[in-house]
Amino acid sequence: MTSTTHHLPPRIKLIWGFSALGSCAALVVVTALLWLTYRYWDWPLWITIVGLVITIAEPLIEAGLISYRYRFTRYQISDLAVEMQAGFIFQKRVAIPIARVQNVTLKAGPLLQWQKLTAVSIATASTNHNIEGLELAEAEQLREQIMRLAQEARHDNA
Repeated sequence: MTSTTHHLPPRIKLIWGFSALGSCAALVVVTALLWLTYRYWDWPLWITIVGLVITIAEPLIEAGLISYRYRFTRYQISDLAVEMQAGFIFQKRVAIPIARVQNVTLKAGPLLQWQKLTAVSIATASTNHNIEGLELAEAEQLREQIMRLAQEARHDNA
């Protein structure tokens, strides 16, 4: 069986954008609490300023890296392994041997459901690995393919 490299659907970028907005909202709350500690408990002002800088910088960086993240996130399935890659400068490459796969789960939070996407979680005895957001039909097909290959690998090793 030949394996081809797959990319995530383009709609995942919208989900990542909303994730950056969520980070911003959480950081605004933290910064507001830091300001209250400065105002009412005489904490140093610099702590609030650092919080404000982080509140502005982190979501901007996260949002700015969406295109980069999308461009370099991919996966492929072969008879021997599920391989995932992310990043170019800071590369992360994971190969999960098919024979070690114990379970494949589909899951989707509200944002993924809104975009009709689902995450694929591949479990081994020691860890879980996620493919972040695939079309539902593609995710179901992927789950079936991985589980079939895992069952065949266990049968061959028995």
